[in-house]
Amino acid sequence: MSQKILIIGSGGHARSVADILLSQPEKYTVCGFIDRNRVLWGTSIYGIPVLGDDRTVNDYSPIEISLVNGIGSTEDTTKRREIFELFKGMGFSFCQVISEFSYLSKRASFGEGFQLMPGGVVQPGCEIGDNVIINSRASVDHDCAIGSHSHIAPGVTISGSVVIGDSAHIGSGAAIIQGVRIGDRCLIAAGSVVVSDVASGDFAAGVPAKPIKRLLR
Repeated sequence: MSQKILIIGSGGHARSVADILLSQPEKYTVCGFIDRNRVLWGTSIYGIPVLGDDRTVNDYSPIEISLVNGIGSTEDTTKRREIFELFKGMGFSFCQVISEFSYLSKRASFGEGFQLMPGGVVQPGCEIGDNVIINSRASVDHDCAIGSHSHIAPGVTISGSVVIGDSAHIGSGAAIIQGVRIGDRCLIAAGSVVVSDVASGDFAAGVPAKPIKRLLR
């Protein structure tokens, strides 16, 4: 029996995860999107209705339905984390979304709500937290650790034994050399090359990446 799913959000990332779920009908049945934008209520995406805002989830039992976090991030992962924590507090669980066109080692571990998008690679020995996105064509090499709520954006290359904290955003096309440690709530600019550690709360950019400012989040 397929798992019934509600997707939180209806923007670009939500549509991307919906596409993966719809390609696996033997596993998932997408019942609807949840969005706070009233204008979207009653419309449909890929033939799936936008049902309403967060309150709509209360029409379902946590036993009968699972959620998928369709909120992405371009810099700040706070909203994605808050959505996860809100519905976890209501007793709901978040489904993992793993594209058939990705590679996930059987010797890697990953948490609730983990999402691995098309072309993404996770190698053995990796430990990945809850609510993490490994986005399209991003590569995470062996023995890395990625904290909960972090977003590894499209085309990122992470070498072996890298540690990334909670709620970090690694921008598109960035590269991180082996053994580097990136702290909680960091932002790494797109296209940066990270060759040394980045402290928690820093925004780093450039080739090589250097701290630009502290982030107030």
